[in-house]
Amino acid sequence: MYLPEEDRKLIEVCYTPAQFELYKESFDIVVVVDVLRATSAMTTAMHFGVEKIIPVATIEEAKEYQAQGFIVGAERDGAVVEGFDFGNSPYVYIERDMQGKTVVMTTTNGTKAIHLASTANTVVIGCLNNLQVLCDWLIKQHKNTLVLASGWKDKVNLEDTICGGAIAKILINSGKFIAKEDSTVAAKFLFESAEQNLWKFLRASSHRKRLAHLKIQKDVIYCLKLNTVPCIPILKDGALVKLNE
Repeated sequence: MYLPEEDRKLIEVCYTPAQFELYKESFDIVVVVDVLRATSAMTTAMHFGVEKIIPVATIEEAKEYQAQGFIVGAERDGAVVEGFDFGNSPYVYIERDMQGKTVVMTTTNGTKAIHLASTANTVVIGCLNNLQVLCDWLIKQHKNTLVLASGWKDKVNLEDTICGGAIAKILINSGKFIAKEDSTVAAKFLFESAEQNLWKFLRASSHRKRLAHLKIQKDVIYCLKLNTVPCIPILKDGALVKLNE
């Protein structure tokens, strides 16, 4: 049922962390998205039993946690940082037993975006893998919602913009949300152009090209699948935990 326009909540897409200051004051919920690969890995980790993820912005912070005996994943420019066992591949959490563990994670873009968003009332993690379960929850909350795309070093990227457009489309189609910004309209149109074949559409994307030499095609394929992981990580007291309604 479509609500009267004055009763609908906002759903908007912010393309990069560099633009977050322009949006943040108007929103109760921020959804951080980093499709390739941080938020996809975080969602997968929670689904496969990781109890808590502590996102840190710098390698130095990650090393401090490592020295205390924490399990730490560190990624920069798509590669595992030297001295760490793993980066931000979702397959780490599928192939290793981390049931009940706390993991510390730092990535090029995703953990930076989470730290920026942490001033919001509610911060949740989104990706294509948890798209529908996330949107169902957001519709129930019925609050002004911003999708913060992590982008690439404060620049726009296709995959996060498309994921933002997918979230916006589902929320708008619920009849309970409205978008007023052109960024959201464009993201929604971009998703509609790409949704029949995300792999093909993103073939020319800059991040796909950056990751090509790392030979992680399996990760990319995994991260571009819709609705495979029914899990929502939520930020509580500086750490991500699994949302249990």
